[in-house]
Amino acid sequence: MCHARRVTSEPAVPAEPGAVPDLVALTRVVARQRVEMDRLQDLAATSAVLERAKGALMALTGCSPEAAHEDLQQRAKAAHRSLLEECWITLGNLAPPPSAAVPGSGPADVDAESADGASDVPDPVADDDSAALGRLAQALARVGGTQDLARCLLEHLAPGTGADAVMIYARPASGGLELVGHAGIDDTEAAEWRRLPPLTGIAALEALRTGRERWLEDIEKDREQYLLIGDPPERWRSRAWLPIPPGGSGDVVLGVLRGHDGPFTPRVREQLRAAARLCAGWLRSVDILHQPTHEERTSDTVQAVFDGLPGAAVLLSPLRAPSGEIEDYRIDAATSETVDVVGRCGRRLAGLRFLECWPAVAGEALWQGCLHTLTTGEPFEGRPFARQQVVAGVAELSTYSVRVAKLGDGLIVTWIRHEPSDRQEQRLADVQRLGKLGWANWNLVTSEVSWSSQVFSLLDRDPADGPVALPELSSLALPEDVPALTRAVANLVEAGRPFDLPFRIRTSTGVRHLRAVAEAVADIHGTPVEVHGFVQDLTAQRSAELALVESERAILTQHGVLQAERTLASRLQHALLPLPKKVVRPAGLDVEVAYLPAQSGLNVGGDWFSAIELPDGDALFVVGDVAGHGIDAVATMAQLRFTAKGMIITGSSLTGALARLNTLLLHSRDTQGTATLILARYSPGERRLVWAQAGHPPPLLQRDGEAHYLGRPRGMLLGASDTPVYEEAECRLRSGDRLLMYTDGLVERAAESIDLGLERLVRAVNDRSSDEPGSLDRLLAAMLESEQQDDVCVLDIRVPVAPGDVRPGGAGDDGHEASG
Repeated sequence: MCHARRVTSEPAVPAEPGAVPDLVALTRVVARQRVEMDRLQDLAATSAVLERAKGALMALTGCSPEAAHEDLQQRAKAAHRSLLEECWITLGNLAPPPSAAVPGSGPADVDAESADGASDVPDPVADDDSAALGRLAQALARVGGTQDLARCLLEHLAPGTGADAVMIYARPASGGLELVGHAGIDDTEAAEWRRLPPLTGIAALEALRTGRERWLEDIEKDREQYLLIGDPPERWRSRAWLPIPPGGSGDVVLGVLRGHDGPFTPRVREQLRAAARLCAGWLRSVDILHQPTHEERTSDTVQAVFDGLPGAAVLLSPLRAPSGEIEDYRIDAATSETVDVVGRCGRRLAGLRFLECWPAVAGEALWQGCLHTLTTGEPFEGRPFARQQVVAGVAELSTYSVRVAKLGDGLIVTWIRHEPSDRQEQRLADVQRLGKLGWANWNLVTSEVSWSSQVFSLLDRDPADGPVALPELSSLALPEDVPALTRAVANLVEAGRPFDLPFRIRTSTGVRHLRAVAEAVADIHGTPVEVHGFVQDLTAQRSAELALVESERAILTQHGVLQAERTLASRLQHALLPLPKKVVRPAGLDVEVAYLPAQSGLNVGGDWFSAIELPDGDALFVVGDVAGHGIDAVATMAQLRFTAKGMIITGSSLTGALARLNTLLLHSRDTQGTATLILARYSPGERRLVWAQAGHPPPLLQRDGEAHYLGRPRGMLLGASDTPVYEEAECRLRSGDRLLMYTDGLVERAAESIDLGLERLVRAVNDRSSDEPGSLDRLLAAMLESEQQDDVCVLDIRVPVAPGDVRPGGAGDDGHEASG
């Protein structure tokens, strides 16, 4: 054992009394004493390491102290190491991995150089590398903790290896890795990577699991295989992870991070392995997972104080992002009554992140309160909230409030549990605030008056002016409400009759609608001696009532206008579009017409039809649908209907008529919007149907009990383009054929594709006989099961079966061709 000695030197002051001290001489004396003190500390530390290494050899081999010392010197000489290096390596190899252990072998026999099968004897390194390792071994003797170890390694490894940062992880019993020392990285990044979960794809964990070093030299390739430490990971372009002891089964891994690209040269790798071997000896002499740093010792002291505090409270330190913004807080201490969302409490919360323990805080006022307090130093107090707590096995609802105060560079967050009396007062305050009311009390005997603070606010009265006496309450109301309030107060005071009365006052923000409710407390003789009640703000309710009345009036007015417009449009539509009451027979065809207005809404649609015989004996069929509703749609419908008939009668082709109608919609001031249209001309001599369409659903042909749609020729809806293209198609009808022309209201349903409606129409036609009377009505009933949303117009055209006509089987000649 090495004992401390008192160090003395020559006098530090002049021998002659009153002489001025020689500052240069004093400086020299202090410097010599400091050097001597450092030498003695180094000697004491080196002696302690040597004695531990000798004791290890004596325990393993049974040799004497002298023989152990001689053995260490011989090994150091053979390996070109200093005696102190050999001592550290010997201590680090006391527990070799099972695969390397040989019965009866000493510690030096398992001096593995690497996990990849490299030679047990290291290659000679340069003299300066040996000197650097010697200095590192000397420095390790004075390392006081894992943080000091990390700083010591970075200081001695950086010149020869290019290291920019060092991280030391240890494997706790719970699994994963815990950062126990770091140098070259800031505290924020260290806090972010303080704990690594036991997952695959983490290079540090893989190095410990396999006992093999991990050299990460290509960041683009390495990021595909591993989760890279760093924020951002590109900050460290290359990194190495070395298990300690090298090739062993220890619980510590050393990380060396560099900010530049490039491989670790063989010389650098060997130097890092040697450093890991030296660290193994130091680490065996301490309990790495419980080595307190200065910060940890301070934290333990603070935690001890928090252990004795009542209630729930935590001490927080801010964690900042690279941008300087606060991204979280670290819990430095917590009281035993503090419990997080997963049930951890007290000391178990220390070191964790605030949002990790209470994730919901990020979206609450508490988070902003913490930021405000940290920035301004002003305390924050949140609104009370309820939380269920189990007390003596019984769940009860308790009321809490949270407070934040600044302490140094950190914060203290305290949750305060309100006692029943406090909770009652708080509940009363909450009721008054939420109900926009306040209580008042008048003692008629002593003339004492007391109001809650909310009453002063409701009556727009300065608390410094004090409350008013009950008879003077009416003086606060508007002149129109004074008589009623005066009578109510008089009846209450004289006869004890309670009242519930609305009244108004004028405030700085306008007229306020209030409600006063009061009752009297009488003595044994029935004389009122005290009055208590409340005042409530009904301004919002009254404003809503007035707004509702105005809205109802506006709705009724608008409904009347819409109903009048519908009536006018309906009359105009019936005048312009008379519906035939029986079957019409243009060109020898039987045509039945159906028009059904929409069942909902007040507007009249723009669906229309024409079925007439032309002067040359042909028949003209037109079905159209104008976009929109109301009078404008009816007017556009009338113009299109009469213009289309007029152009066909005067010799225009179907496509020519469509082109002119398109121009009419585009350029006429009297029409607006778009429209779909189908024109068909039937020649009875050849039973030839020529038709054209503008964005309209195709006709449905039923022949021999089978229905299908005619192929649509090209044609864009009217009013959509000034360069439309329209084509004609031709179809030969047969005896007994049935042709349906219709508007989209027949097949469209809300939230459904029109293709489904077209398929439904085919099924409805095929499932019902077309020869029976009323077949069109039954078809419409089947298609319009629910409420009808749009107008429906249908032309049901049939080719009569004349005597002597024979219906051919099959589909027959129902082909058609298009022409421009």
